[in-house]
Amino acid sequence: MPTNTILLAEDEPNDVFLIKRAFQKAGFKSSVQVAEDGDVVVAYLSGQGQFSNREEYPLPVLMLLDLKLPRRSGLEVLMWLKQQPNLKRLPVIVLTSSSETSDINEAYDLGANSFLVKPVSFQTLVDMIKAIDLYWITLNKKPRITDSITN
Repeated sequence: MPTNTILLAEDEPNDVFLIKRAFQKAGFKSSVQVAEDGDVVVAYLSGQGQFSNREEYPLPVLMLLDLKLPRRSGLEVLMWLKQQPNLKRLPVIVLTSSSETSDINEAYDLGANSFLVKPVSFQTLVDMIKAIDLYWITLNKKPRITDSITN
């Protein structure tokens, strides 16, 4: 049974499918929860509604965040997250199709830990997931993250 949970904030079904397949192909041992829009991300992290059962929806040790989410953009999610005293240490990797300097700079200004552009090649995506697993899950010391009820 996986001991770590990754929250994938991604609205594009094809990207969700490819990223989840890349996790499998990379031998990723963590569980992956998907949030399809920014409001769902906030509800998941806050433990609200259907996400109140932390055994079924545990707090993640890492979030992969797309910038172009409906309802609440990835940047808005990041701004909200970093204002939450109990969640602000959650490592966030922006994983997006944008390579715009303004998006990169704003994501880092708002507290992103890393900014990755979605690769075109599936094998490159698998290699990227392997690198994420090695560094962020295996080697990196994880901060303490606790539930927050602030919206």
